[in-house]
Amino acid sequence: MSHYDLVVIGTGSGNSLVDHRFAGWRTALVEKGTFGGTCLNVGCIPTKMYVHTADLAVAPAAGARLGVDAELRGVRWREVRDRVFGRIDPIARDGRAYRLAHEDNAGLTVYEGQGRFTGHKELTISFPDAGGSGAPGRGEETVTADKFVLAAGSRPVAPDIPGLAESGYHTSDTVMRIDELPRSMVILGSGFVAAEFAHVFASFGVQVTVIARSGALLRAEDADISTRFTELAAQRFDVRLRRTAERARRTGSGIALDLTGPAGTETVEGELLLVATGRRSNSDLLDVAATGVTTTDGGRVSVDPQQRTSVPGIYALGDLSSPYELKHVANHEARVVQHNLLHPDQPVAADHRYVPHAVFTSPQIAAVGLTEREARERGVRFVSATAEYAGIAYGWAMEDTTGFAKLLADPSTGLLLGAHIIGPQAATLIQPLIQAMNFGLDARSMARGQLWIHPAMPELVENALLALPLDA
Repeated sequence: MSHYDLVVIGTGSGNSLVDHRFAGWRTALVEKGTFGGTCLNVGCIPTKMYVHTADLAVAPAAGARLGVDAELRGVRWREVRDRVFGRIDPIARDGRAYRLAHEDNAGLTVYEGQGRFTGHKELTISFPDAGGSGAPGRGEETVTADKFVLAAGSRPVAPDIPGLAESGYHTSDTVMRIDELPRSMVILGSGFVAAEFAHVFASFGVQVTVIARSGALLRAEDADISTRFTELAAQRFDVRLRRTAERARRTGSGIALDLTGPAGTETVEGELLLVATGRRSNSDLLDVAATGVTTTDGGRVSVDPQQRTSVPGIYALGDLSSPYELKHVANHEARVVQHNLLHPDQPVAADHRYVPHAVFTSPQIAAVGLTEREARERGVRFVSATAEYAGIAYGWAMEDTTGFAKLLADPSTGLLLGAHIIGPQAATLIQPLIQAMNFGLDARSMARGQLWIHPAMPELVENALLALPLDA
């Protein structure tokens, strides 16, 4: 049984922890799948590469209202796919090769297998049939360590629907590598994964049906944003709201879902079914309870502000423990954990006050801070203001009549409480608002204390700031 100073489980954001500062430590990395984690291999990076291509695919049709007659002549799906993964797969392979062989990793051991705790700070690693870690024939190996970092991420989950397991459905982990574009697709789910893939595949000419249990898409967003997006999505996709999937079954041409809804029972069918109903922490695969680590009711590993679990010396980060499930959050938490490992007498806390996110659908959506619903539920005093893209000169240039920015602020101090944007380049436009919230810049100072380029899209932010009905 090998003993280490530090064992890191997961090579997403966890892979960045062990650097030259750990040269005197005996360390190990454990990875059950592909190096690089969800973001690199099946998450934010490949999806955004698809989204950019999708944006180009819909651009010709959008030109007609501007007097530009253009047409989309075709989408070469396999070339699109192979460009995406021709870039990503080598990065994953090179990351693995670096950890296995590079001279900088002296003292680091890589275990390629599924780890699970079998005792207090005792991890048993099961290797695949090929042997794993260059040791053919090894079935399992148990290691112990003074410190562990749990960074094993999350995985897609599917609802318990009769027939679904046998239907041959896809998740976000698999749908990007299909060989051929389907003629039609049913997407079960109404969150950001569903919204992004609906945009991608519809842009490529696929007939998309979106099934939502609730009365709107992207319900986690501010209600005004969710309502607007649902309206716009219904113009592009077949959106079925307030539907419950009762059964899935194979048909001669694809997969059918039997639904119940406001009008009774109905059936939708597509060549391909994408299940986008959420993700769950991989804490159960690690059997963290065996080492004494506690979890929430949802299965996430419980951590304190310093990313420490209930067991001294064991830290957790990223999707395994975070409700945000965002790569930029995981990277921030990894830096916190790294510091606290190296400087245990001077620990720092993760800053989750203003966590931004974006949905790369069409139109783009970005948000940070409180929604209006959350502010009311918490009894927070606020004022709000909305500015339309149609109210700025660049909005005229784009003929955008649907996008807007919505801000919430404390009426007495002018400090921003929340920011929500739906429209072109929302994920970029929101960044100065994130900065203002983090550094305590009030709305009036932000609006009047600098010059805003005219005519440019950031004037949307300026207008929203100026429209806030502050006390002074």
